[in-house]
Amino acid sequence: MDILRRDRILQGMTDMRDILIVGGGLNGPSLALALAQAGHGVTLIDALPAPTRQDAAFDGRSYALALASSRLLQQIGVWSRIADQAQPMTEIKVSDGAAGQGPSPFFLHFEEGDLDDGPMGYMVEDRFLRRALLEAMDETPAITQISGRKVVDQMATPGGVSVTLDDGSTLSGGLLVGADGRQSGTAQRAGIKRTGWDYGQTALVCAISHERPHSGIAHQFFMPPGPLAILPLPGNRSSIVWSETHAEAARIQALDETGYLAALRPRFGSFLGEIALEGKRFCYPLKLSLANAFYGERLALVGDAAHGMHPIAGQGLNAGLRDVASLAEVLTDASRRGEDIASPLVLARYQQWRRFDTTTLALATDTFNKLFSNDNPILRATRDLGLGLANALPGLRRGFVREAAGLSGDLPKLLQGRPL
Repeated sequence: MDILRRDRILQGMTDMRDILIVGGGLNGPSLALALAQAGHGVTLIDALPAPTRQDAAFDGRSYALALASSRLLQQIGVWSRIADQAQPMTEIKVSDGAAGQGPSPFFLHFEEGDLDDGPMGYMVEDRFLRRALLEAMDETPAITQISGRKVVDQMATPGGVSVTLDDGSTLSGGLLVGADGRQSGTAQRAGIKRTGWDYGQTALVCAISHERPHSGIAHQFFMPPGPLAILPLPGNRSSIVWSETHAEAARIQALDETGYLAALRPRFGSFLGEIALEGKRFCYPLKLSLANAFYGERLALVGDAAHGMHPIAGQGLNAGLRDVASLAEVLTDASRRGEDIASPLVLARYQQWRRFDTTTLALATDTFNKLFSNDNPILRATRDLGLGLANALPGLRRGFVREAAGLSGDLPKLLQGRPL
C-alpha cells in the first residue's frame, strides 16, 4: 500500500474512489482482489484475527466451485495457487431413494462430455482457498487489511461513508460493501430487512476417507428427510453435506465418531467401501434468507449478506462469486465513465443484474427441496419419472449441466474468464 493512502486511511479521510468491505470470509477477499486489480483502493475489515484466518489445518470444510467461478479466481490471481489441490468433478449423478434401500432406478447423469468447456466444477478445501485469497491480498498494494476488529457503527452522507470500529477508530470511503454473512450487521444498520423461512432441516457437514476411488464423480442422493451430497476431494476422500430434521441432526451430531459413522453408513451405502471420518464435524440450520434490497445509501451487499439458500445445488458460494463479478464490473464501468460509484443509479444496476437471478435460484432450490424431501409415493413416482425423462433428453441435460457449471444467463466478464 502506498504511504499517502495509508496515512489517509489512518486519519479517517474520505476518498470517493476507496471502497470499504466488511467481512473477510471468501466473497469479501474475492471482491477486494477484483476491485484492486481494476484500479480501486480497498480496505477489508474482518472480525477474525489474522492467525485464525491463516490456519492451515484441515477441518473438513470444502466448497464446490462451478467452472465459471474457477475462471473468476483465475482472473484475480488465486486459481494458480490452488489448482494443484482442486479436484475436478467429471460426473454428477442425481438419484432418489431412502436410507438402506439404495437409489431409484431412475436418475439424472451429467458427464464431462455434456459440457464442451471442461469439467463441470471443482472441489476445493477451505484451508487452501482461504489461504490463497489471503496471500493474494497480501501481495496487492491497493488492499489494506484490518483483522480482529468489528464494525460497530456506520454512517452515509452525500459525500461518502464512514464506519466506526470497536476500538473507537473510524474509516472512510466512497462505498461500503457488506460481505458479512446472513446476520449482516452492515445490512441491519442500514435498515435492510430480510425475507425467508426455516426449512426444518439441519445440514451435517464432514469429510470422510474411503476404501475405493471416487473417480471424480459427485453424487446428490435425495432422501425423505433431506438430500445427501457426496462430493469428491483429492485422493480417496469425499466431502459430505447431509440434511436431516433439526431433532435428528442434533442427535447424530452429539454421537461419538463410531455412532456418527453408524448413522451415516446406511445413507451413504457401500459403493466406496469402508469409510472413516477426517477432520471436524459441523452442523448448520438451513434457512432461506433473502435481503429485501441488495443496496442502500452508499452501500451494497454480496454473498450471504444478500442471500442465503438451501445447499441442495451447491450454489451458495458460486452465487456469492457471481455477486462479486457483477458488482466489480458495475463499479469499474461507472468509475471509468466518471460516475459516483455509490450513486443510487449505479448500485441499482448491480441489483437489477443480480436480484432476479438470485431470487429465481433460491426459489428453485426451495421447490426442489420440498419436492424431494418427503416420502409421498405419488410425488416419488412423479419425480423419478421426471429424472429419467430429463436424463433421456440430451438438450435438457446439457441445459442443466451449463446451469450447474455457472455458464448460463448474462455472465459478467470475470466469470467468462475475461479481465474487467
